[in-house]
Amino acid sequence: MKLRIQSINFDATTVLESYINKKSLKLEKFFDEIINVDVYLKVVKPESAANKEAEIKVSIPNVDFFASKTCDTFEEAVDLTLDALDKQIRKYKEKVIKK
Repeated sequence: MKLRIQSINFDATTVLESYINKKSLKLEKFFDEIINVDVYLKVVKPESAANKEAEIKVSIPNVDFFASKTCDTFEEAVDLTLDALDKQIRKYKEKVIKK
């Protein structure tokens, strides 16, 4: 699995990057054929409280999954986004197994 983190209009700390790396590795427990995980982090509206957005795209053979969440912190946004992707991947896996 190849992980790519892009922070748009700011520099992500190494602590944040290692947190994202650790959390995204958990996706491999559910589905071992993951090719790429692309994480895009950006600050949406600096004047509002919930302004940290995380967009994550997970690529597996023939299918891409995508989720995006906006929260108070990047950690919270990443957690919620990965939860949404986890649900999508599990649903896809169940659908493929039934065939």
